[in-house]
Amino acid sequence: MTNSITRVRDLGQSIWYDNISRAHLRSGELQRLINLGVSGLTSNPTIFEKAISESSDYDADLDALIGAGKGPSAVFEALARDDIRAAADMLRPVHDAAVGADGFASFEVSPHLAHDTEGTVRAATRLFAELDRPNVMIKVPGTPAGIPAIRRLIGSGVNVNVTLIFSLEAYASVREAYISGLEDLAAAGEDVSRVASVASFFVSRVDTSVNARLAELGRDAESRLASRAAIANAKLAYRDFKTTFGTPRFSELAAKGAKAQRPLWASTSTKNPALSDVLYVESLIGPDTVNTMPDATLGAFLDHGKVAPTLEKEVEAAEVHVTALEAAGVSMASTTADLLDSGVKAFADSYDALLANIEAKAKRLAAAGA
Repeated sequence: MTNSITRVRDLGQSIWYDNISRAHLRSGELQRLINLGVSGLTSNPTIFEKAISESSDYDADLDALIGAGKGPSAVFEALARDDIRAAADMLRPVHDAAVGADGFASFEVSPHLAHDTEGTVRAATRLFAELDRPNVMIKVPGTPAGIPAIRRLIGSGVNVNVTLIFSLEAYASVREAYISGLEDLAAAGEDVSRVASVASFFVSRVDTSVNARLAELGRDAESRLASRAAIANAKLAYRDFKTTFGTPRFSELAAKGAKAQRPLWASTSTKNPALSDVLYVESLIGPDTVNTMPDATLGAFLDHGKVAPTLEKEVEAAEVHVTALEAAGVSMASTTADLLDSGVKAFADSYDALLANIEAKAKRLAAAGA
């Protein structure tokens, strides 16, 4: 059955689902999306906070885990592990058919480890072993502390989804960490073909922040500058991806079976109601990429999304636009640094709210059973 997802797949892009809940797993909703062509799944603390806090689907397991003496963080990990394993099992046929290049489910390390290299390596290694699925990726933020962790994890054979990438400079460090990790793995005599990674480049939040800065400068009415930075930034990132993974250095690894680290377009829901609800999907279609979408965006794209190879169009114009923003007083370096800080904080806040909710729910369940 042909639809916008399968047509995008024909152009070399994978569509992943940016959501998870036990209801989606049990009702067959995730399987329905896989049948439509969705080939992966991403999660984060905000998604799990909503899933666990707003439903009773987890209460029986939560009660049992609390009764076994587990603390809130251990309870969360146990609940999430079950969901991620189930999603990975549903996606396993996709993974096998793609010979390990697609069909992944992603789970994130605690956002409180974003500035802790050693803690990130320990947590990611443990979670990857506990999840025990070849098609699981561990999400690690692309912070300065996360970069060396990414190299070490790839070098030890852990699949990594690098998250919270906003700047071209950070993205360059991510690509270097991935390739260096593959080289470390190859030097150890290990099979580089068994490792996969994506680099999650966040999109719509860039426009939100840039537009706010333009407004502060009194330039919000200038349509030629507003709501164009995110797509320009992503197109330049893809240009850099093609350059890096087209070098002789990577070709040596590819000859041994190594996979390119695909860019993944994240935060692709449209925050500005004045813009198309599929703007950040239609504008970024190209080979060797992934677009992960929440329910509303995925539904909109299935309903009225237009499919065309857009990612490599107007790349020079993207460079001109970024230069114009800088000339207007909007620093992309400052903007993306702030976005990284706020992104880490937002996920940490969701994680803390989730643990607090688990603790409160455990007390209510205990009181009800007393």
